[in-house]
Amino acid sequence: MSDAGATATPASGSTRVRSPYVIAVICGMAAFMEVLDMSIANVSLLHIAGSLSASREEATWVLTSYLVANAIILPMTGWLSDRIGRKRYYLGSLAIFTLASVACGLAPSLEMLILGRVVQGMAGGALQPVSQAILNEAFPPEKRGMAIAVYGLAVIVGPALGPPLGGFLTDQYSWHWIFLINAPVGVLLFMLGTRLLHDPPAQQARQRAAAERGGFDPWGFALIAISMGSLQLILDLGQQEDWLASNLIRTLVVVCVLSFAFMIRRELSHAHPIINLRLLANRNFAVGNLMIAAMYGTLMSATVMLPLLMQSMLGYSALGAGLVMSPAALVMAFMMPLVGRITGRVDERLLVSLGFFSLSLAMLAMGSISLDVSEDQLIWLRTAQLLGVGLLFVPISGLAYVGLPTAELGNASAIFNLARNLGGGIGVSLMTTFLARQTQSHQVHLVDRISPLDPAYQETMAAMQSLGDPLASQAVIAAEVTRQASFLAFMDNFQFLALAAIVLIPVIWIARRAPQVHGPAAPAEYHG
Repeated sequence: MSDAGATATPASGSTRVRSPYVIAVICGMAAFMEVLDMSIANVSLLHIAGSLSASREEATWVLTSYLVANAIILPMTGWLSDRIGRKRYYLGSLAIFTLASVACGLAPSLEMLILGRVVQGMAGGALQPVSQAILNEAFPPEKRGMAIAVYGLAVIVGPALGPPLGGFLTDQYSWHWIFLINAPVGVLLFMLGTRLLHDPPAQQARQRAAAERGGFDPWGFALIAISMGSLQLILDLGQQEDWLASNLIRTLVVVCVLSFAFMIRRELSHAHPIINLRLLANRNFAVGNLMIAAMYGTLMSATVMLPLLMQSMLGYSALGAGLVMSPAALVMAFMMPLVGRITGRVDERLLVSLGFFSLSLAMLAMGSISLDVSEDQLIWLRTAQLLGVGLLFVPISGLAYVGLPTAELGNASAIFNLARNLGGGIGVSLMTTFLARQTQSHQVHLVDRISPLDPAYQETMAAMQSLGDPLASQAVIAAEVTRQASFLAFMDNFQFLALAAIVLIPVIWIARRAPQVHGPAAPAEYHG
């Protein structure tokens, strides 16, 4: 190769990249593209429904199908990497994801679009955990914080940029481009990955060992697919179907619980499980999974609620709400590498504690605003939220992998990313339900306070009746009561997240401290 940053090793026929940051860009961009597709279609559902002659409820399957397929394949990615070969599996998934994106953008019907999203979700499930596994092996331990920072930047910023980017592309062009935009990025990453990515010797040894063992566990595969798929359907459709009041949700709960129980028993008793649940016996890994699920649940809840608050309560457009969210993502781009550099030199448990404390204060401030809040205040509040998150992702990831053998990094990454995604799904579902229930509760209390005998009510009605129809005046008051009740429910949600963040601080101290790095870091070398 003629690249200045790489030299060829003829004896091995492999490529040795002296700077793993080249690998970090490839893996980070692939993970970013996949995470972005989880949220980019949210603001385009009405356009998709109208264009393809479907209802809004039918169009939501564009989101649900992707998430279900992603949840099914995600825990299996470590096992698939060892069977197929990490590079081959990664590049194959990237190619299929890109082709499926083009198919989604050109879909002539809703059924074809949903089918394309299923394929896209199945292929995209590999891009997050395999990217993280590649980065963990590409960087030496003393620089692994930077690897996690690059990956964290992709998975944290992606969901925040999805809605504004989706709104811009839909408004300025058409909804087709929210999928077609993946094509040039996917082709470029595939070309770079083909040239620069190679399975290291340890990965090749794992692949040979897996081939010698042979065999396939169809029962394990089926149980994982059923349990993960039903759980994702429960989270995605629960509030829409009124949870356990729905026969569908009750059936899914039974299926999920039974299949999950049998899956755990199967995977723990199998000699070569698809998901190595024994890794959760490692204290740091168990605590790390809990922490990343809680952090991502808090982040995704705030990421969903804040634009909803701005659009439903404050009169912002979808694009305007996205623009308010975007500056905080830029701050993260500067903060993540900084945290990556100090991770390993400062006790990660202290950084996590500071991050949750900062996040709690930001959520508490968000839960104290009024309907007169300015755009600048919202930008700063969102920035404060992501500053706390910036202190969390890298040290949590660093602590989670302490004590795990290198051979299990692929399986560990699959479980870790599954915990993160499930945490986000559970957080959003809980907060959406809490928002609806608290709105009803506040509305009941506010209505109780509205009495025809109240002098303030009499003055308001008199002033409004002098301008028009008395029935219209009552409708205006009813609408205002609903608006105030909804706003109070939003405030309750943010205050609940503040409490949840502060409660998590003692939990991180259960984990053991990661080995501390002393002196300057050794130069990194990726044996691709």
